Amino acid sequence: MELRQLEYFIAIIESGAFSRAALRLSVGQPVLSRQIKALELELGVDLYHRTGRGIILTEAGKALEQYARGILETTAKAQREISSLGHSPTGSVSIAMPPSVGAGLAVPIIQQFCEKYPNISLNVMEGFSAHILDWLIAGRIDIAVLYLTPRIQALSKDVLLTDELFLVGPSSDPAGVGSGEVPATRLKDIPLIMPSRPHGLRLLIDEFLAKLDITPNIRLEVDAIPCTLRLIQSGMAYTILSYSGVHHLIETGTITCWRITPSLSRSLVIVTSTQRPSTRATRALTKIVRDEAQILVNQGRLFPQL
Repeated sequence: MELRQLEYFIAIIESGAFSRAALRLSVGQPVLSRQIKALELELGVDLYHRTGRGIILTEAGKALEQYARGILETTAKAQREISSLGHSPTGSVSIAMPPSVGAGLAVPIIQQFCEKYPNISLNVMEGFSAHILDWLIAGRIDIAVLYLTPRIQALSKDVLLTDELFLVGPSSDPAGVGSGEVPATRLKDIPLIMPSRPHGLRLLIDEFLAKLDITPNIRLEVDAIPCTLRLIQSGMAYTILSYSGVHHLIETGTITCWRITPSLSRSLVIVTSTQRPSTRATRALTKIVRDEAQILVNQGRLFPQL
């Protein structure tokens, strides 16, 4: 049984006669008759009763009509969807990133993706790094953009950029940090707002300072960056963040930053789920994430002009 035979079979039903179906299909009537005869021989039944006014379906013909229409509709749908992949990809894709990353990358990624791929449904999620990693491993999301931690080391990943961390504080500088670079030893005295453990940033800073035998002066533990930044603007304390996440506030003079010596940096990586198939939508989003990360680097939004 061939698709062409089913197309001929349905065309005869809709036209009501072999002669009219032949004109509609632009084939000779003998060719049409041979194809239908071959189909009837294969199935071992007659599909039509031929009358002076046209054709009437047999019981077997009525049964085949239901299957034939379903097969042809499914085939046409498959052709449309597969063909569309060669032009504008369709489907859905999900990405997650922590607030510290999303502050600098989320908006440009969303804008570029929606402009280039309007037929793909994009789901953007935000959460703590540990939660995002759990989502990725469980297959709840396709892509994660995270700062590298020991837990991520074993996963397949690509490094997007290396991000330096800075001391960030009120423009009024109530702790008298002054100008120039800040020795890490000063963090014993400067009041800090830090996320609580096991936040990835907190673990990184704790490990960094422990190697230098420095106990930081942590005044508050706050796990929400927007709240932390508001407290800093009020003059309450300082924190340690990447420049890319707060450059807009620094450039407007709302807050200020200092380079820490020795320097502290971390790698931003993109990780894809092994629990989900690699689709064109996933690959398209991955490329845009890489492109936007490179733009971040090229525009100098990772490092301030100190």
